[in-house]
Amino acid sequence: MPDPKSPLIGLIMSGGGARAAYQVGVLRAIAKMLPHDAPNPFQVISGTSAGGINAASLASGSMNFRRAVCKLEFVWKNLSVDQVYRTDVSTILKYFFHWVGSLFAGGMGKLNPRSFLDNAPLSSLLGRLIDFAGIQQAIDSGHLRALSITASGYNSGQSVSFFQASDDIKGWNRVQRLGARAKIDLKHLLASAAIPFVFPAVQINREWFGDGSVRQVAPISPALHLGAEKVLVIGVSPAREAPTERLYAPNYPTLAQVAGHLMNSVFIDGMEVDLERINRVNRTLSFVPEEVKARRDVQLREVEMLVISPSRPLEQIASRHTAHFPWTMRFVLRGLGALRRQGSVLTSYLLFHKRYARDLIELGYSDAMRRREDILRFLGYDPAALATNED
Repeated sequence: MPDPKSPLIGLIMSGGGARAAYQVGVLRAIAKMLPHDAPNPFQVISGTSAGGINAASLASGSMNFRRAVCKLEFVWKNLSVDQVYRTDVSTILKYFFHWVGSLFAGGMGKLNPRSFLDNAPLSSLLGRLIDFAGIQQAIDSGHLRALSITASGYNSGQSVSFFQASDDIKGWNRVQRLGARAKIDLKHLLASAAIPFVFPAVQINREWFGDGSVRQVAPISPALHLGAEKVLVIGVSPAREAPTERLYAPNYPTLAQVAGHLMNSVFIDGMEVDLERINRVNRTLSFVPEEVKARRDVQLREVEMLVISPSRPLEQIASRHTAHFPWTMRFVLRGLGALRRQGSVLTSYLLFHKRYARDLIELGYSDAMRRREDILRFLGYDPAALATNED
């Protein structure tokens, strides 16, 4: 069993739209490899966008970690696109003519378009998935120390991490990012998952908020501010290496390629940069004498990290499942070039379908099980003392 005096472990789940199903596979593997009665191993849970939805669901059920993971897995494995956004003909045509009309009217209409898609069904899904009262119950019972959901303020330009936590945890204010205590509810999740242009922004108090991955320059920071001393990061993209040469591209990029590039910039780049920065700080601190690091005026500290990321590009998996989009969405995406191989990055973020989700869950499960010993040691267990649990 983990040492009760062991460091607080934080879990970080980044944004990624439908790609967040991969995170559920990793969580499923962790639940399988831990003892059946093991408590929630993550005292601090931090999430953004779709990763924030996973985080809130896990936090609300953290008094029974295994059951919370099973519930989350069940929802993703039975997901359909129309549970996340409307795809009926009347809604698609309404939004299309609204955009076209606004463009031709020069924005003179009373109500300008707010988004390309209507994600009203997502509210009902989250209401069934998450027991928001369970978050505070988990904190009060000691099964959870803090939950953080990050959203991006469209008015202030700040990255705001709304957190619900033990009373002794204070907020923070850094350049263009801050932590604000709040009682996490539906509006925080909808705001954090409001992909720019795709889903509408959400008003919280006096400001309008969108997807938390936008302008999130330090995705790992909220968990550290909330007391995590070591962090497990579940990514939604394979680790990238610097290219040795640039590929020749004879054709002009499609709109889907450009949109996919922007999606990657929003959901992936910030996390990779933050991981690189922390690794660099850790290397620097390894040369600093312990007596110097112990001084109160030295605020930097080493952070132990474990990163689990996909072993395969998720867009390759998405390209096999594009037929599962409703025909209205296939019509729109075909026009953008998203159904071609080069445009599959965009579809990998928008394909909220159980077949695609199940493939990602299985990939996350197998990737995590291959790292079984690393994960168990990171969580404070002795791998040799635990037999691998079978399905």
